[in-house]
Amino acid sequence: MKADIHPNYKEVTVTCACGNTFTTGSVKDELRVEICSECHPFFTGRQKFVERGGRVEKFKKKYNMD
Repeated sequence: MKADIHPNYKEVTVTCACGNTFTTGSVKDELRVEICSECHPFFTGRQKFVERGGRVEKFKKKYNMD
């Protein structure tokens, strides 16, 4: 590796919009993120699933067929 061309890699604190903080490595001094693993619906299990009907159900509902 060449000398003096690579940025300094250091340990920094990442701050999420939800208030969670954790440390990681980066070339920046400080990182701020909007969403993290503590508040993302995929990781928390609080994901909303919308009950979606298929094409047949939409057709039956549209033409009042039961």
